[in-house]
Amino acid sequence: MTRYRNLALFLFLAAVWGSAFMAIKAGLAYFPPVLFAAVRYDIAGVIMLAYAFYAVDDPFPRGRTQWAVVAVGSLLLIAGYHALLFVGETDPAVTSAAAAVIVSLSPVLTTGFARLFLPGERLTTVGVAGLVLGLVGVVVLTQPDPSDLLGDGAVAKLLVFAAAAAFALGSVLTRRLDSDISIETMEAWSMVGGALVLHLVSVGLGESFASVVWTTESIAALVYLSVAASAVGFLVYFDLLDRLGPIEINLVSYVAPVFAALSGWVFLAELPTVYTVVGFALIFAGFVLVKHRTIRDELPRLRRRGRTLLSDD
Repeated sequence: MTRYRNLALFLFLAAVWGSAFMAIKAGLAYFPPVLFAAVRYDIAGVIMLAYAFYAVDDPFPRGRTQWAVVAVGSLLLIAGYHALLFVGETDPAVTSAAAAVIVSLSPVLTTGFARLFLPGERLTTVGVAGLVLGLVGVVVLTQPDPSDLLGDGAVAKLLVFAAAAAFALGSVLTRRLDSDISIETMEAWSMVGGALVLHLVSVGLGESFASVVWTTESIAALVYLSVAASAVGFLVYFDLLDRLGPIEINLVSYVAPVFAALSGWVFLAELPTVYTVVGFALIFAGFVLVKHRTIRDELPRLRRRGRTLLSDD
């Protein structure tokens, strides 16, 4: 029964996070991009803060290091990532699937940043090749035209790439700080702080609530992103991280683009291009190369788990 539960939650998480790219695209027709991200995390932050008070003995960050982790989470994992992603997705050339594929580079970039900021972690020659292969995948997907580098959504796709880089850097820096803050507390306060930063950026860009168009579709997109993709999605992620470990849960990044493509096709009539498919294949191959040692070490455990589950049947 546990096997089916984990599989169902994994597919649910991939579906929710994948279709979130479609919801962002849909909501951007009614919201200024950075303000849209800010309001999303106003709602999600309140929900996660309430959950942290329920689930954690001490839901407040304590000491300089814990607040530093929250600051990194606010600036990079929430504000930086979502501001760049939402602005990038305003370009019609950036489909839901394309954005999801570029963001799936995050685990590869995380390893690259770890090489710089975590002295105990080193990239092997194969790992370097994987990192380069993943970047090549982004180049293929971006389709830069040397004669017109500002055309065909190239800049917008690079903004989404910068969003993935911000998230990867934030993930590494939170590990470098090595705080004992609970994940629930860190996520909750990072969402609240990130929402505040996003509101400040939104004001600086001249965005206003007066330009928001409140419709059934815009409210549905906002609620879906705030409740399903953010609050519920992160709670499922925490549960699976504890049950499956970081390697298996990382694979969500590579299943999510499938659901992004499907939801984009069903709701927004978006059709993935051959460049999207090839770019995804290169990024996934890069992930396998970067993580080849960890995957190799995990295989015996996965085989034992599989045999145990089969024998239980």
